[in-house]
Amino acid sequence: MVTLVQQLRLFFTALQFFTRLPIPRWVGFEPDWLQHASRYFPLVGLVVGAAAAAVYWAAALVLPPAVAVLLSTAASIYMTGAFHEDGFADACDGLGGGVTRERALEIMKDSRIGAYGAIGIGLLLAVKCTALAHLPPLQAVAALIVAHPLSRLMAASLIWRMEYARAEGKAKPLAQQMSGGEFAIATLCCVPPLVFAAVTLPWPNLLAGVAAMLLAAFWFARKCARRLGGYTGDCLGAVQQLCEAAFYLCALAVLPG
Repeated sequence: MVTLVQQLRLFFTALQFFTRLPIPRWVGFEPDWLQHASRYFPLVGLVVGAAAAAVYWAAALVLPPAVAVLLSTAASIYMTGAFHEDGFADACDGLGGGVTRERALEIMKDSRIGAYGAIGIGLLLAVKCTALAHLPPLQAVAALIVAHPLSRLMAASLIWRMEYARAEGKAKPLAQQMSGGEFAIATLCCVPPLVFAAVTLPWPNLLAGVAAMLLAAFWFARKCARRLGGYTGDCLGAVQQLCEAAFYLCALAVLPG
């Protein structure tokens, strides 16, 4: 029972860190919990994806699909406080405008958004919304439910396999350690949405989406290793956003007709 309570505390710690959702008071907080909360990063994604899917489904009953997608996207951004979108924009600015490693890290730390970040996040949101709007409603729901946790698993893989690029930073507590067992827990959190998607999405769409995520995560991880010597919190947000968009795009690309 103690172990179960501790796992619940770690999940709620992750939920509090990555979203604006309130958590029960009994959970409490210890700084050490952040070091192990990343195992539930995909489970937080499942909560966000399920809420986004619910908003989309309810809105699609009375509104055109494009409007439903916009409302769903707005809901997910509100829930997370644009946490990952901000990371993507900062990564665009740093990797696009920084010639040296030190300059790139300096730009990414700046709270102001530049041209690369503004253009990048605008295009990314347009791609995600357009792709989702062209999927059949039930497939769009499945895509939201599976893409959010899986894209966060891709981000967790950077914590598991790469070094943190800064001496300090907002993601440092999450970056100090992630064992193979913790990554296995993160992977298991993706099983329920994958099962749901397997009975909702055609297999070619699901496999294409997952393959696109893996390729996007691998490409971006290589880029971070080469340019930064590791990853930062902004890189985690960027890879989550890239992988989410890649899933929607490839799920749509292999849609019959």
